[in-house]
Amino acid sequence: MILAIINDAAEAYRGVIPPDRWHDPYMSRETLAAEIGDAIQFWGAETDVALVGVMGIQDRGDVALVRHGGIGSGLLVHENALLAKCWRIPARQVETSVVLASPAYR
Repeated sequence: MILAIINDAAEAYRGVIPPDRWHDPYMSRETLAAEIGDAIQFWGAETDVALVGVMGIQDRGDVALVRHGGIGSGLLVHENALLAKCWRIPARQVETSVVLASPAYR
């Protein structure tokens, strides 16, 4: 299910992701297994009947890489609660901290 959600979400970026970085499917089963082996922890969002979103977090010491698919942004609500507990920043800063790259900003 994680793989299906990641590949489905990647379709939104077809044509945005450079052709030399796009794969079809975007992520293979082997790549997912390798990423899990590289210490990416996946969190999931479920409805009563199915897994509907995933987010992967990879701790790299000074930074944590956040990777998400499906409705992964909804999973960030959990992180927002953690930020409020551990870090005093304005709500507007939290709201604008995640930016998707666009060719217009390169």
